[in-house]
Amino acid sequence: MSNRRIILLDLDGTTVESDTGILASVRLTYEHFGKELPSESELNKFIGPPLLDSFSEHGFEENAQEAVDFFRESYTKPYFDDPQSPGQMIPGLYLSRMYFGYLGQLQKLREAGYVLAVATAKPQREAIRLCEHIGLEYLVTGIYGASEGSDTSRLHKSEVITYAFEKLHYDESAGDRAVMVGDRWTDIDGAHENGIPAIGAGWGYAADGEFEEHNCDAVAETVDDLFDTVNDVFENIIR
Repeated sequence: MSNRRIILLDLDGTTVESDTGILASVRLTYEHFGKELPSESELNKFIGPPLLDSFSEHGFEENAQEAVDFFRESYTKPYFDDPQSPGQMIPGLYLSRMYFGYLGQLQKLREAGYVLAVATAKPQREAIRLCEHIGLEYLVTGIYGASEGSDTSRLHKSEVITYAFEKLHYDESAGDRAVMVGDRWTDIDGAHENGIPAIGAGWGYAADGEFEEHNCDAVAETVDDLFDTVNDVFENIIR
């Protein structure tokens, strides 16, 4: 394989609107450990970066891994009411939903010859479960996430992208080119650390000025802008 045009897709805030499930499990974690909740603006910072970092910086300096473990429990097992089926319980993970119009954009990109793959800081098994739940696995070549459990070798987005490239046998010398699409600074920095441009998902959870501060290469302001923005980046930025 050569001359591939690869698009790496973030999950939370890019592919799925996931704040409801993530923040429900974060709040439950604080309640479980009897700790005071951070402000809403601080809670929103849990969406995107590795949870171990977020909990360490917000009240769990001494037991961040315990907080992460409890979060994973509530996020992957049926702890919450299913808004679609009263009386049923679902994991926080399944409170996520794909952004309206996103599936159509991915289908257009596939038809145009792009190779799609997921690169997320979610643990890989969680990422696969979520992609299967929303029906995304049929559109992507691979689903690449963070390492599991006590393995901390692959937590940050830069490490996940490196891992994805290894699995995809990414080879610039053979003409392969890639871009990262994500909504947070972690996606932008991770892309740049791997020598590829980043497209900001303007519909996600980035704070005001976040894309500019981290020198995002291009921004798709809305979901409907994704196809055109990707084409523009491959035509005018990637060489």
